[in-house]
Amino acid sequence: MEIYFFILFATLAVTSAIAMITTKDTVNSALFLVLNLISVAGIFLLLKAQFLAVVQVLVYGGAIMVLFLFVIMLLNLGSEEHLLSRFSVKYVLAFFLGVIVLSQLLYAIASVTGTLPDLSPQMEQVGTVEALGDELFTTYMLPVLVTAILLTAAVVGGILLAQRKFSGK
Repeated sequence: MEIYFFILFATLAVTSAIAMITTKDTVNSALFLVLNLISVAGIFLLLKAQFLAVVQVLVYGGAIMVLFLFVIMLLNLGSEEHLLSRFSVKYVLAFFLGVIVLSQLLYAIASVTGTLPDLSPQMEQVGTVEALGDELFTTYMLPVLVTAILLTAAVVGGILLAQRKFSGK
């Protein structure tokens, strides 16, 4: 069952990346990028890397893409009506059905040729939050602390520069 989900997410990631590049409308291109990021997060979940999947959705799919879409929508004020007029449910349904059929074909070909990989049982512990936190706060404790200090100094410096601009000095 996992191989079906992998083929589905991989096919979805590749097709959304191609659609993102070939689409002329910037809003559609950004939405295809969001779909690509979510499908990559699904692949991370299949690899038992829960932390990376959550970070992928929250940081890239959530925060950064909201900023991209906000700027794109702000710059393209006239194209919002055209986006809804070109959208059709049958195209979306046909796309997802095509992805499912293609993933089944790829799985059938891979099972006949014997190219399906076997995952080791140790992979279940590699991508968990506990394993990542254990590595960060034991092996890599000094770089984590240095990074925290540098980020704190950058935030304080940014606040001081912003206050200087607003106060008129």
